[in-house]
Amino acid sequence: MSGHNKYSKIKHIKAKNDAQKSKNFGKLVRLITVEAKKAHGVLTSPGLMAAVEKARGENMPNDTIDRAIKKATTDNSAEMESIIYETYGPGGIAILIEALTDNRNKAAQEIKHILSLNGFELASPGSASWAFKKEAGKWIATTTMPLEDADIEVLTKLVDELENNDEVQEVFTNAE
Repeated sequence: MSGHNKYSKIKHIKAKNDAQKSKNFGKLVRLITVEAKKAHGVLTSPGLMAAVEKARGENMPNDTIDRAIKKATTDNSAEMESIIYETYGPGGIAILIEALTDNRNKAAQEIKHILSLNGFELASPGSASWAFKKEAGKWIATTTMPLEDADIEVLTKLVDELENNDEVQEVFTNAE
């Protein structure tokens, strides 16, 4: 039975873990790059310090962090921008999708595609944000809604697909 030994198992598990780590590192590098551009490379800036601490919390190597900061301060590449997309999900809950992208049209189309595959569509700006308030850079739900078990499964699948997108940083819901 080839391919069914201990080392093949380890190899497959490691490949899966490395792929997830790579995706997380890519999102964190984007975040560090944006914050470094805002701060003009000043490491004592609160936004940049928070982004670096978040990256260190995910065990990102220091040289990767330094390269992201250096690239942001020396490179004149496309400007990254933060965009908030709003939608309503299963059971009528409000969902905010925070994306970080250098191509607004591409990000919007990818998010629309993910939503349409799950039977939802983007809402107009301001239509779902009423259910949240922003505190310390995070969106906190001011009103929550209970969900049935079937809706929870649909919401979990939707959030997982959105978070697997490279440009989506975080997804916030007002589900209980």
